[in-house]
Amino acid sequence: MTKPAQTPTGTAQDGPVSSPISNSALPDFTGYLIKRSWVTIQRDLRDVLLGFDLSQRSMSVLSVVIGNPDINQSDVAAALSIERSGMVVIVDELEGLDLIRRTRAATDRRAYALRATLKGHQLHERVRAAIIAHEDRIFANISPAERASLHTILLKLVEG
Repeated sequence: MTKPAQTPTGTAQDGPVSSPISNSALPDFTGYLIKRSWVTIQRDLRDVLLGFDLSQRSMSVLSVVIGNPDINQSDVAAALSIERSGMVVIVDELEGLDLIRRTRAATDRRAYALRATLKGHQLHERVRAAIIAHEDRIFANISPAERASLHTILLKLVEG
């Protein structure tokens, strides 16, 4: 009996692969492990945020706005590496949900200042608690000291 043809992604077209696929060299690469970890974390976080009708990007924007009242919309986009066009969509979404307010900036009438509403602050607190629980689940198999070390190392990578 022949094996089903493999697609470029390595999945069988007609069913599961009959023997395990070795990726033995990949775990030697730190970047690969970070990516695989991110996929696991992101999948669970996406499910958590869906319960609040938020995406990861919209939650990130809401968090930055809460931490920086009256922040310029362009500054939020730059801080989170979001394209301006994508930022407009997210701000429209958050404003439509009455989580933030967009007003003309006092110093530059061409720019928008963003501020969270009371509803935005309240939702953010509930989501923050859910994210803390999510992270506690995800990192349950490592010690608090290991988790703190991982956090410190990742901050160094992010901050350069």
